[in-house]
Amino acid sequence: MQSTSLAFLKKEIQAMPKAELIEVCNRLIKYKKENKELLHYLLFESLNEPNYALQLKNEVTILFQDVNTQTVYFAKKTIRKILRFIAKYCKFSENPTTQIDVLIHFCEEMNQLSLHWKDHKVMVNLYQSQIKKIEKLIATLHEDLQFDYRQKLTPNQ
Repeated sequence: MQSTSLAFLKKEIQAMPKAELIEVCNRLIKYKKENKELLHYLLFESLNEPNYALQLKNEVTILFQDVNTQTVYFAKKTIRKILRFIAKYCKFSENPTTQIDVLIHFCEEMNQLSLHWKDHKVMVNLYQSQIKKIEKLIATLHEDLQFDYRQKLTPNQ
């Protein structure tokens, strides 16, 4: 079974009556958890983007409290889980400042870990890849915002 193009789907959605569109949305959210989470973001969280970023930061802080700092192997697994969480929820918000804020917070939390992760190449590479991602996102912003975010990022490097 083939799926149709995005342009064709958009045209069909625009031509649908409101009641039928609501029914389609209800079916979409019923079948996949990520669809339900995206709809929740669009309806409730997108109206207040700074609050959404703050909620994500708080959740990241809570997730960092569960990092097993006894071994690097388990810490790495948990940190990758945190990064998957960040990627998933920042994908909903197409606002780069939200993603930058959350990733900078991730770097701050990682620096506060009681684990000596800077001695392990895999962990350093993981951290550096997040710094590169932040720098790439910063480059897409207005000059004034770029300066502000670079100031925030400098202590983390």
